[in-house]
Amino acid sequence: MHIIDMNRRRKHIVRQHRGSWKNRIECFAAILMIAMAIGCSKPQTTEETALPPVKKIPAGAQFSGFLKDYDALTKNPDVEGEMLTYVSKDAKKNLRGYFAIVVDPIEVYVSTDADEKKVNQDSRKALTTYFQHALTTAVSDAFPMVDKPGPLTLRLRVALVGVDVGGQVAAGGVSADAKPLENALNIGKLGVEMELVDSETGERIAAAVDRANLGAGAEIGAVNFSREEKFAAARDAFDEWASRLRAFLDSAHELKGEDIERADKSYKPY
Repeated sequence: MHIIDMNRRRKHIVRQHRGSWKNRIECFAAILMIAMAIGCSKPQTTEETALPPVKKIPAGAQFSGFLKDYDALTKNPDVEGEMLTYVSKDAKKNLRGYFAIVVDPIEVYVSTDADEKKVNQDSRKALTTYFQHALTTAVSDAFPMVDKPGPLTLRLRVALVGVDVGGQVAAGGVSADAKPLENALNIGKLGVEMELVDSETGERIAAAVDRANLGAGAEIGAVNFSREEKFAAARDAFDEWASRLRAFLDSAHELKGEDIERADKSYKPY
C-alpha cells in the first residue's frame, strides 16, 4: 500500500513538472514571436529623422564648430583661392593609405542672424543634393565610393556654413519642375568646412575650410536649382568647391620630400 502511494505521488510530481516546463516553453515561444515581430518591423527612416538638424553659427565665431579642430589649418599653395587645409604628417594616417571613401550627409549652418526654422526639408535638399553629387563626381575616381565604414576607408564630413534666408520666391519666377522653395536661400557669403577621418577610428586625416564672397545675387530658389540659369552662381560655386577638394586630395596624395626618400629606400625590385 505504501509503495502504491509513493508511485502515485511520483506520477503527480512528474505531471506538475511537465506542466511547468510546458508553460515555460509556451511563454518563451510567445516572447520569441514578439521579439521577431519587433525585429522585423520596418523602422521609421524618414528624411526628417535621418538628417542632422540645421544649426546656427555662434555669435562672433570665425568658424561654425563643425570641425574637431581649426588650429592646425594653414594656407595651401597647391590649391587656388583662400582654402585653409590640414593633412596629418603621421605616415600611418596618410591619405595614400586609404582606398575608399564614405560621404556623410552634408550638414547646414545658417548665419548668426538667420532663423534656422525657415530652412525646411526642401531647402535643405536644395542646398545639399547638388553639392553631394558634385563632391561624389570629383573624388570617385580617386577613391571608390562605398556606403559603409570599413578598413582603409575614409569618411568625408562636410558642412555648408553661413546660409541666410531670403524673401519669398516670386510666383512663376521658377519653373514648376524645378520645385520652387517657399523662401529663397542667400549663399552670397557661404563657406565650406570639410574633414576626412578614418571611418573606423574617427581619427582626423585631413581637413579644409574655404570661403567665397559670391555677392548679393547668389541665391537658391528651387530644389532643382541647377536647371535654372538665374541660379547659375550657386551651381558654379558648388562645382568650384568640389574641384578644389579634388585638387587638395591630389596634392596630399603626391609624394614629396621625405616621403619620396622613404619610398625610394623601401622599393625592392623583383
